[in-house]
Formats: sequence, structure tokens, C-alpha cells
Amino acid sequence: MDVLTCYNQAKRNIDWADYHLWISLASIIFNPTFWNIVARKEYRTKFITRIFGGNGLYGCYALAATIFTIGIIRDALFKVAIAHQPKEECLDNPIAQGLAWILFITGNVFVLSSMWVLGVTGTYLGDYFGILMEKRVTSFPFNVNDNPMYNGTVMIFLGTALWYLSPAGIFLTIIVHFVYRFAVAFEGPFTTEIYNKRDRERKAAAKNAASNGKSKTKKDL
Repeated sequence: MDVLTCYNQAKRNIDWADYHLWISLASIIFNPTFWNIVARKEYRTKFITRIFGGNGLYGCYALAATIFTIGIIRDALFKVAIAHQPKEECLDNPIAQGLAWILFITGNVFVLSSMWVLGVTGTYLGDYFGILMEKRVTSFPFNVNDNPMYNGTVMIFLGTALWYLSPAGIFLTIIVHFVYRFAVAFEGPFTTEIYNKRDRERKAAAKNAASNGKSKTKKDL
């Protein structure tokens, strides 16, 4: 069976009436929506930091644990959804299954290595808590992929869908991709502005310090 025929056949092999599919879809959309809303509220009001007695680091760890937990739930719901969906036998071939392995392994490398480089606070929105990195990370995997965490996750989803011969899994992966593209467009400019604000404040402080130093020198003279 050629690729085009397999594609057309797979499109028709999704059970749209299965509620597991829609629960998984809701979870996929909910997660980045949740953490973006909560993180922005934290940045503006420090409500999580206040819950932890003014300790932003503990607040960030709490949000990290929450995001990690709902991520596990999302992944579990995805697996349940594809388990209840029809399989497409045309995907059961060496090319598709080999691609599944490549995507799954590469995606995990991207996700795990980016978490290692960024650490907990860098991975889980520490900048919204005022925990900023000194400079932009440019080492692997960021030197080969601008958004390795998000793109790696998409690869893992697609690899899983292909491995389980699931057209529904491929459909859900497409949703993951577009949800993350929206998240990047939503998060990117805001995060950039956080760092730009930090840089402006540092420059202003340095300028004031230099100005005060000159004033003191003139008085001493």
C-alpha cells in the first residue's frame, strides 16, 4: 500500500464518538493554557510566592510539581485514548515503525537534555517568579532547536501514535503541535520582555551608581 492510500485510509479510521478522544484533547489544550495563565498571574501579583511566605523558589517548585503532574496525566489520557481507537494496519511496516523509534528517542533526548541544561527553575517558568538566568542558553539542544522541550514532546507523541498504529494518535499529535505553537507565540514575547526589563533596570542602576559616584567625588573636592 502506498503512502497516499495509507494516509487517506487512516483519516477515515478515527472513532470521533469515543469520549476518551475528547478527554485527551481537552487535557492537551488545558495544560499550556493553565500554566500560562497561572504564571502570568504570579508575575503580576506574586500570589504563589505569597502562599509560600514570600519564597519565590518554593513557589516555583510547587508550580513545577503541578505542571509535571498534569503532564503525566495528559500522557496517560493520550495512551488511554489511542487504546480505545481503531488501529490502522498500513502503519505496521518497517518504515513507519522505524520512524516511530527515531521520533521517540530523539524527542526524549531533546526534552531531557533541555531540562538538564535549564534546571528546574529554567524549565518551569522560574523567570515569572523573578528567578532569571544570567544569559541565554545556547548549548545543546538549543543550538539545534529553538524550542526543544515543545518540539521534543511533539516527536514523542507522534512516535507513540505510529508505534501503536493509531490515526487518532496522529490527530492528537497535530493538536499538540498547534497548541505548542500558540504557547510559544504567547510565551516568547512576554518572557523576552521580562529579561529586557531586567536589563533596563540594571543599566539604570549602573547609571545611577555612576552618577552618585561622580557627585560624591565633586563634594570631596
